[in-house]
Amino acid sequence: MHIIGNLSINLALILSTYSFIMFVFGIRKQSQRMINSAKGAALSVFILATISMFLMFYLLATNQFQFQYVYQNTSTDLSMFYKLSAMWAGNEGSLLLWTYILTMYTVMVVFSNKMKNNPMTPYIGAIISTNTIFFYLILAFVTPPFKTLDFVPPEGNGLNPMLQDPSMLWHPVAIYLGYVGLVVPFAFAIAALILKNIDSYWLKITRRWTIIAWLFLTLGNVIGGYWAYTELGWGGYWAWDPVENASFLPWLTVTAYLHSVMIQERKNMLKVWNMSLIILSYILTLFGTFLVRSGVLTSVHSFADGNLGTYFMIFLAFMVIFSMYILMSRYQMLRQDTGQIESVLSKESSFLMNNLILVGATFAVFWGTVFPLISEAIRGETVTVGEPFFNTVMAPIMLALMFLMAVCPLIAWQRASLKNVRDNFLIPAIFSLAVVALLVVYGLHGAYPIISFILIMFMIFTHIAEFIRGTKARRRSTNEPVLKAFWKLFTGNRRRYGGYIVHFGIALIAIGVVGANFDQERVETISPGEAISIDNYTITYEGLEQRSDGVNTVIYADMDIEKDGQELGYLQPERIFYRHFDEPSTEVAVHSNLAEDLYVVLSGWEEDDSATFVVKINPLVQWIWLGSFVTVIGSLFAIWGGRQNKVVPRYQGVQRQVS
Repeated sequence: MHIIGNLSINLALILSTYSFIMFVFGIRKQSQRMINSAKGAALSVFILATISMFLMFYLLATNQFQFQYVYQNTSTDLSMFYKLSAMWAGNEGSLLLWTYILTMYTVMVVFSNKMKNNPMTPYIGAIISTNTIFFYLILAFVTPPFKTLDFVPPEGNGLNPMLQDPSMLWHPVAIYLGYVGLVVPFAFAIAALILKNIDSYWLKITRRWTIIAWLFLTLGNVIGGYWAYTELGWGGYWAWDPVENASFLPWLTVTAYLHSVMIQERKNMLKVWNMSLIILSYILTLFGTFLVRSGVLTSVHSFADGNLGTYFMIFLAFMVIFSMYILMSRYQMLRQDTGQIESVLSKESSFLMNNLILVGATFAVFWGTVFPLISEAIRGETVTVGEPFFNTVMAPIMLALMFLMAVCPLIAWQRASLKNVRDNFLIPAIFSLAVVALLVVYGLHGAYPIISFILIMFMIFTHIAEFIRGTKARRRSTNEPVLKAFWKLFTGNRRRYGGYIVHFGIALIAIGVVGANFDQERVETISPGEAISIDNYTITYEGLEQRSDGVNTVIYADMDIEKDGQELGYLQPERIFYRHFDEPSTEVAVHSNLAEDLYVVLSGWEEDDSATFVVKINPLVQWIWLGSFVTVIGSLFAIWGGRQNKVVPRYQGVQRQVS
């Protein structure tokens, strides 16, 4: 089987190289026949990538320990789900998955109806094929996934306990779908620059691709945060870990891009800016991949392997130089016939400020992530940049974004009058202050939380005002019932109102983030029958128990919980001892409601059954997961249907066809 696996990779490398060459010669010779041959080769590469994937899944599922990757990442006692998820537990398998997704995107793009006889197709195919060639070179010569051992071990090393969690079935896949998906708008942008086709066509045709990539990045980050919250046992969901930051950076720049393209489409502005943003987003995905695989930074998420990071750095440098050369060679053209912002008090200005803040946030996170590397290279000292730095920098940025998200929907294009501002924002502002005043009466305190809730409520109420105003306007023109007018308003402009739903989701997430200001924590060692009191909770420790989970041993504590004297049930925080690993894994026990989470960790125990517990009250955490769900719903609403279906290129076809 290793012959089939290696053959599928080597053939795919040859065919992806052939596809790139045929795309280039198809462009030079203006030959549709060569372009079709290149597309056929791309399809063949996808089929070979599928064979490689299914073969690796088969090897993992059937315990083929003579293969090094299977031996290193699985064992016979794993459930089938975790055996298959070992595909992305190490470098070789995760790169195989990455390459499969890349070939899938390639086929979906070059064979889509919009790209039939489209002059951009061979350019896009050639650009994506460059990425495919690089990854297959890595798979063929640097980290071959089907490498065999000289003997057949009776058992494997097992899967890292931290990866034996349901979240890890989906988190890497979602992140990769987002990362790799950004190569599509990048390829369109570079193709548009090469063709000097810098109108808004390429923006419209890539809108869905960009939103899809953004959606998967969002899902990946949220699922990763949920995994950290429930699996690592430190009580939080985001630690500004370098690898967490690596997936957050392109999310920030793509978010900025999705807002600024609306200005280009409507006002023919920010062409250079939008090109730069999509190029930067793609480059940041490569940078993130370099961080994960180079070993230059320590992270619970990374898996360094030899000199793999060097190859990624070389490819990253090549793509940066190539992109900058293409962009700068078309710089003057992009600057021609661009519109201007007429007033600071306008929708265009608010969108631009939104972009500047998001890019500023990107730089802050990037600098905090790479500063330890720079410090070590220059001074020979490793400096740790932790949560306090990022929280201090990002808190005012989040507040500024909340304010701009509140202003953008209701402010006018071109120039807004003071009367317009007063009429649109006075009532939402009053409602916001009233709600926060009520929260203060019920115990909200602290300048930062109060200001944060004012801005979050202001954003929510301005969006509600926009829905009401739009529904009223539609009713006046159509005489439709309220609910019908409201629904038609939404479905008539899915992109706009899907974006507003996403804004609601972000507001709910922000509520959860602000809740972290009111965390409480107790660490106590107690004996059976004793209790820990925190706020209005009483957690009584009944004793330790032990059970078997397959070949693993689980130690857990029985704990009764009461709140204000009312029985709420029981919790069982656990430590799991895996057969193949010395250190036990933490399984957190959480009692949740919309107001707060009671979060209990079994930290350790003694021979007399006394045990040490970390007990935390984490307010409003559930709003983060609820907001994430709303964000996904809004994204899907914006993608599904709508006007973007009706996109046609400015010109079609290849100028001359050679048979």
